[in-house]
Amino acid sequence: MPALAVHTTPEAPITLDFGRRKERQLLSQLDFASERSPHLVNRPLKSFASGGREYALPRYVWRGPQGGGDALRIGIFAVLHGDQPEGALAITRLVSDLLRRPELSREFVLYFYPLCNPTGFEDGTAKNREGRLLSKEFWKSSRLPEIESLESEIWMQAFHGIVSLRSDPRLSGISGVASGAVLSECLLDPALKAASAHLPRLDIDHEPPGIIYKKAPNGSLRAVPGLRPPPFEIHLTTPAQARLDLQVEAINAALQKILVEFRGVQAFGANI
Repeated sequence: MPALAVHTTPEAPITLDFGRRKERQLLSQLDFASERSPHLVNRPLKSFASGGREYALPRYVWRGPQGGGDALRIGIFAVLHGDQPEGALAITRLVSDLLRRPELSREFVLYFYPLCNPTGFEDGTAKNREGRLLSKEFWKSSRLPEIESLESEIWMQAFHGIVSLRSDPRLSGISGVASGAVLSECLLDPALKAASAHLPRLDIDHEPPGIIYKKAPNGSLRAVPGLRPPPFEIHLTTPAQARLDLQVEAINAALQKILVEFRGVQAFGANI
């Protein structure tokens, strides 16, 4: 099938009608692909009511070509802050590449959650309609329906890896936080190197640049606390002031590199 028409060049920039905050506009190309590709299915999570309307968290599941072992399950989450659509567009961009080259996802099942805060996106705000910042609510016994749905997914899917995507107007380059120094070196550093073809890495006072050596803040999207063995967890952040198309391309490059490197890590571990 033809690739998705995700335009990311200065001559044909990405455009979204952000003033009207149309959810379907953000997700239309993923819906189109799920209707036509045997690799992608559209399975939204349980709906919830807000402001007299029904909302559901979108979930798209991509099944790559089978390999010789068990499938590697990766969850990719975007738009926890409703005013940051870059991650959702990058997911669409990644799917566009996978449609052309499904072998990039060999041995993987990729779970995409491109719109984790639909009411915030509709309202044009970082917080959800209840005025809560979802990125601070995980694993705190929250009763917010968005958090309950996402926590349930993280429990049930038993991901081998979790990637969350966001942007930050305070940053001058792309950066990331990973759970553990080994994973930082094996996955995050190569991912940031790949992304640097489109955006500079955040200039910080240690090497390698762009990697922030700290635990993700309490309440952030992450695996079930205490899970053993833990999945890898990577939080990628782009500079919000950068051109949108460059942010999308940088995230896409980073995600593809994470897949390549993680497949290698798994193969190496199986041969020890």
